[in-house]
Amino acid sequence: MNTVLQMIYDNYNGADRELLIRAYHYAEQAHSGQKRASGEAYFIHPCAVAQILIELGLDSATVAAAFLHDVIEDTPVTEEDIPVLLSVGKETLYVWEKEEGVLHEDEGAEILRRFCQGGTKEQAAFDGGKKCFRHMSASAPSEGKIELTAEADGLFKVNTKALYQVNSQGEMMIASRHGNTEVHKGDKLAGMRVIPLVIREEKMERAEQALRETAGDAPILSVLPFVPKKAAIVTTGSEIYKGRIQDTFTPVLLEKLKPYPVTAIGHEICDDQPEMVTKAILRFLEMGADLVLCTGGMSVDPDDRTPLAIKNTGARIVSYGAPVLPGSMFLLSYMEGGQTVMGLPGCVMYSKRTIFDLILPRVLADDPVTAAELAALGEGGLCLNCPVCTYPNCGFGK
Repeated sequence: MNTVLQMIYDNYNGADRELLIRAYHYAEQAHSGQKRASGEAYFIHPCAVAQILIELGLDSATVAAAFLHDVIEDTPVTEEDIPVLLSVGKETLYVWEKEEGVLHEDEGAEILRRFCQGGTKEQAAFDGGKKCFRHMSASAPSEGKIELTAEADGLFKVNTKALYQVNSQGEMMIASRHGNTEVHKGDKLAGMRVIPLVIREEKMERAEQALRETAGDAPILSVLPFVPKKAAIVTTGSEIYKGRIQDTFTPVLLEKLKPYPVTAIGHEICDDQPEMVTKAILRFLEMGADLVLCTGGMSVDPDDRTPLAIKNTGARIVSYGAPVLPGSMFLLSYMEGGQTVMGLPGCVMYSKRTIFDLILPRVLADDPVTAAELAALGEGGLCLNCPVCTYPNCGFGK
């Protein structure tokens, strides 16, 4: 076999020689461990054929074919694969040989998966064709790409700064849906991949270092499952309290709560007196309500006193008012025990989507909302009132 190598060096130069050396080593590897009936290494057969063709002075492509003529029987590439590969313009097959410090695209994608999902390989063990961990499942790497899917109904969270740190490294990418949005089991959450076929291990380590400096050990992505809640509704307005008009707000709220793990434990109609509203809120909290929704009395009119009534319960007011339309007169507050008390403007009753739809999923996932986060809703906070509502597949609240 060394003889045929010497003949290659003696008779071919440049690209022709390189092609034959590659064919020689590829065939040698493919036939490794195979024996002829005589007990000799099988590889001596293609070498002998190649030697004859070299002696006949044939071109490098023909000699390479001699080395490889039996390889199809000993590699994953089948005879049926060849016309398919040719039909997509693949006339040459390449064999990647593992190098120290260099990762295959699938290995790199697995590291990106860990950045997103968190945990170790052992914690996110394969379950059939996917990895399930932290309410997200990951597909097996394919051509350097992995996708994450929700395994629970809940709130999707994205560490935006950490995501930017990884994407700014180059040669790698993570694309996700918007954070702070409601997701359901089976929804696609994110896709990630290494751009080139191979990537330096050192580059992935630098990306991890940048990530840890930004987010510590926390994952870039997470799903917070919805938590079962008890809710109560306090309706304010003398016109309803005295029976002049019918309460049409409460049925709308009950319908909006229906898709979630929420149990309505009570409803009380109050006059415009803030003391009465305050007592109703506190009474529902004592009954175990996790969420109290107050309707009516939320505008700037002097007799609209619901914000004062909520304040008088001792709640911590996060914000009265928000840069969202519909929903600018929204009030969000938290009790010392963690319960949520909201003041809902009238638009929640008649507009299909409002600030209530943006905040409710966060409340149900036990994800506290800050004043700064409410202020940030200004960009994307304008509902366009489309003739056909496609929310959440639109820009509202994003």
